[in-house]
Amino acid sequence: MHRSPSMVPQDADHDMYLVLLDAYGIWVGRAWRETDDDEGTYREMLIRDLLHEVYSRPVRIVAFNTAEGWSRNITAEIAAELKQRRDEGEKIPTSIQHLLLMAGG
Repeated sequence: MHRSPSMVPQDADHDMYLVLLDAYGIWVGRAWRETDDDEGTYREMLIRDLLHEVYSRPVRIVAFNTAEGWSRNITAEIAAELKQRRDEGEKIPTSIQHLLLMAGG
Protein backbone atom coordinates (compact mmCIF):
# COMPACT_ATOMS: atom_id res chain seq x y z
CA MET A 1 0.00 0.00 0.00
CA HIS A 2 1.33 3.43 -0.98
CA ARG A 3 1.47 5.88 1.94
CA SER A 4 1.21 9.62 1.60
CA PRO A 5 4.06 11.64 3.06
CA SER A 6 3.46 13.19 6.46
CA MET A 7 2.44 16.85 6.69
CA VAL A 8 4.66 17.07 9.79
CA PRO A 9 8.04 18.45 8.71
CA GLN A 10 11.26 16.60 9.54
CA ASP A 11 12.32 19.57 11.68
CA ALA A 12 8.95 20.01 13.37
CA ASP A 13 9.99 22.69 15.85
CA HIS A 14 8.69 25.66 13.87
CA ASP A 15 5.36 27.06 12.78
CA MET A 16 3.81 25.67 9.59
CA TYR A 17 0.98 27.19 7.58
CA LEU A 18 -1.99 25.87 5.64
CA VAL A 19 -4.06 28.02 3.29
CA LEU A 20 -7.70 27.21 2.51
CA LEU A 21 -8.46 28.19 -1.07
CA ASP A 22 -11.83 28.88 -2.61
CA ALA A 23 -11.27 26.77 -5.71
CA TYR A 24 -14.41 27.72 -7.61
CA GLY A 25 -12.43 28.51 -10.76
CA ILE A 26 -10.90 25.05 -11.04
CA TRP A 27 -13.55 22.87 -9.44
CA VAL A 28 -16.44 23.50 -7.12
CA GLY A 29 -15.38 23.57 -3.49
CA ARG A 30 -12.46 24.45 -1.27
CA ALA A 31 -9.04 22.90 -0.88
CA TRP A 32 -6.24 23.16 1.68
CA ARG A 33 -2.77 23.88 0.41
CA GLU A 34 0.35 23.76 2.54
CA THR A 35 3.02 26.41 2.23
CA ASP A 36 6.49 25.81 0.86
CA ASP A 37 9.17 25.26 3.49
CA ASP A 38 12.34 25.52 1.40
CA GLU A 39 13.89 28.79 2.61
CA GLY A 40 13.52 31.84 4.83
CA THR A 41 11.03 32.29 7.62
CA TYR A 42 7.79 30.49 6.98
CA ARG A 43 5.52 33.40 7.89
CA GLU A 44 7.44 35.83 5.67
CA MET A 45 7.35 33.28 2.85
CA LEU A 46 3.60 32.99 3.27
CA ILE A 47 3.19 36.79 2.99
CA ARG A 48 5.48 36.88 -0.05
CA ASP A 49 3.55 34.07 -1.73
CA LEU A 50 0.26 35.84 -1.08
CA LEU A 51 1.64 39.04 -2.61
CA HIS A 52 2.92 37.09 -5.64
CA GLU A 53 -0.48 35.39 -6.10
CA VAL A 54 0.80 31.88 -5.45
CA TYR A 55 -2.52 31.24 -3.70
CA SER A 56 -5.73 31.90 -5.58
CA ARG A 57 -8.63 33.20 -3.47
CA PRO A 58 -7.42 32.27 0.04
CA VAL A 59 -10.26 32.24 2.58
CA ARG A 60 -8.53 30.97 5.74
CA ILE A 61 -4.97 30.62 6.96
CA VAL A 62 -4.08 28.23 9.77
CA ALA A 63 -0.77 28.01 11.62
CA PHE A 64 0.33 24.98 13.60
CA ASN A 65 3.35 23.73 15.46
CA THR A 66 3.39 20.01 16.17
CA ALA A 67 6.37 20.20 18.55
CA GLU A 68 4.51 22.71 20.75
CA GLY A 69 1.12 21.05 20.22
CA TRP A 70 -0.98 23.98 18.99
CA SER A 71 -2.87 25.23 15.94
CA ARG A 72 -4.93 28.38 15.33
CA ASN A 73 -6.67 30.42 12.67
CA ILE A 74 -4.38 33.36 11.84
CA THR A 75 -6.32 34.78 8.90
CA ALA A 76 -7.02 38.08 10.66
CA GLU A 77 -3.36 38.44 11.72
CA ILE A 78 -2.13 37.91 8.15
CA ALA A 79 -4.82 40.28 6.85
CA ALA A 80 -3.60 42.97 9.29
CA GLU A 81 -0.04 42.45 8.07
CA LEU A 82 -1.14 42.77 4.44
CA LYS A 83 -3.12 45.93 5.29
CA GLN A 84 -0.04 47.44 6.95
CA ARG A 85 2.05 46.68 3.87
CA ARG A 86 -0.61 48.26 1.66
CA ASP A 87 -0.61 51.35 3.86
CA GLU A 88 3.18 51.49 3.43
CA GLY A 89 2.76 51.53 -0.36
CA GLU A 90 2.99 47.88 -1.34
CA LYS A 91 0.61 46.80 -4.11
CA ILE A 92 -1.91 44.19 -2.95
CA PRO A 93 -3.10 41.83 -5.73
CA THR A 94 -6.80 41.66 -6.49
CA SER A 95 -6.81 37.94 -5.62
CA ILE A 96 -6.19 38.68 -1.92
CA GLN A 97 -7.77 42.12 -1.40
CA HIS A 98 -10.84 40.50 0.16
CA LEU A 99 -8.61 39.49 3.10
CA LEU A 100 -8.07 43.17 3.94
CA LEU A 101 -11.74 43.41 4.97
CA MET A 102 -10.87 41.15 7.93
CA ALA A 103 -8.40 43.82 9.06
CA GLY A 104 -10.89 46.66 8.79
CA GLY A 105 -10.33 47.77 5.30
